[in-house]
Amino acid sequence: MAVSDAWAARTELTAILITVPELMACTDRWRSVSRSTARPQVPLTELIPPHVTVLVPWVAEPTDADIARLRSAVSSVEPFELSFPTAGQFPNGTAWLKPEPFDTVRSLLHSVFAAFPECPPYGGEFPDVHPHLTISSSTQGGPAVVAEAQAALAATPAPTVQLTELGLWREDTSGTWHQFGAVPLG
Repeated sequence: MAVSDAWAARTELTAILITVPELMACTDRWRSVSRSTARPQVPLTELIPPHVTVLVPWVAEPTDADIARLRSAVSSVEPFELSFPTAGQFPNGTAWLKPEPFDTVRSLLHSVFAAFPECPPYGGEFPDVHPHLTISSSTQGGPAVVAEAQAALAATPAPTVQLTELGLWREDTSGTWHQFGAVPLG
């Protein structure tokens, strides 16, 4: 079993996410027909809102000390505007939107990774994490979805959002994610 299979097959994971429900109208055309490899019976839109993963899996049962550690890790990151102007694809076929300013988002992720070295992102599968908002999984993605997304973004850009906090999320036994808290930036 691959590392990704081992952690993705677990339920009741916790995660730190940048959620962007403002992008639902923009992304649901792809996310509503795409399935998670871990939960292939349910469209992405029913499992979790549009988001950029900061850290998954996170600590199983976050304590006040874990929340304080996260708060400290992002205390120097001021809120900023976040946009998604372009689409791309990973080698496995997963199609995504790129968050901008990309380097700021990547730096934010690395600050969180440094605060939680015991929680390697994606179970340690990807040593160089590329921040992204998944619009189509590896089984339904591909160049056609990326081309369609690029055309859609050129015609109607995705809304720009103000990122002010990181969401704390937990997956239930059915694979649906629910927010249980948030940590403000700055």
